[in-house]
Amino acid sequence: MMGVMEPGTILTLGARNLGGAILDHFLARGWRAAAVARSADTLQQVRDRGALAVEADASDPGELDRAIGAVQDEHGDVDVIVNAVSASRPPQSGGPWGGGPIADGTTDGVRGWTVAVAEQAFAFLSTGARALREQGHGGTLVQVTGGSSRRAMPNRGMWAAGAFATRALTQAAAQELRAEGIHVALLIVDATIESPKTEQMTAGRAREELADMARIAEAVEFLAAQDLRAYTHELVLTPAGDQWVP
Repeated sequence: MMGVMEPGTILTLGARNLGGAILDHFLARGWRAAAVARSADTLQQVRDRGALAVEADASDPGELDRAIGAVQDEHGDVDVIVNAVSASRPPQSGGPWGGGPIADGTTDGVRGWTVAVAEQAFAFLSTGARALREQGHGGTLVQVTGGSSRRAMPNRGMWAAGAFATRALTQAAAQELRAEGIHVALLIVDATIESPKTEQMTAGRAREELADMARIAEAVEFLAAQDLRAYTHELVLTPAGDQWVP
């Protein structure tokens, strides 16, 4: 299941929180690393880590294709691509996180919480698959998502619909590409991730209730190190202090 993993090149989509932790993990193991981001602050954080920073919109297949090309020009073939971006685009009119009750929802909410998430996952999977296929020696695509890909919750149906779509697209890609030696995996973090982004909402909660970004990065390495005879296509991480739902 776990092969001998020589350092290669990893590209993360997103680098502020979880994406940054993944970069740190692989850089510490001697990998060449790069990240796609949009904000000047995040791009500078990538450079400060010692990784290649590429400014691009990860939801745009053309921009993403250009970004992968830039990484290949700098580091050679890419071995692992991880999608760790937060892809929702909540409507400017506001509203509750996740879209709110279905009866009170709007089509703008669906576009922002559902369609935007599905489109970004598609951009990652399709563009990443073509890049690895053209390189001709396999590789790994890891799509990170949350527990909403496993079940819907009240008032967050639109968000869950995007997560369900992400799971369906990843499952399809995994089946389509596995015979070519391209490993596609869905990494489901079924918990709130402890990070600066969630600091206010998780204040007072025990740490064992929260997912650890460093452990998630280890899970990415576990998936990337698998060989052709034992692929994991879905991996669910749940902290012991949170509820586990079979």
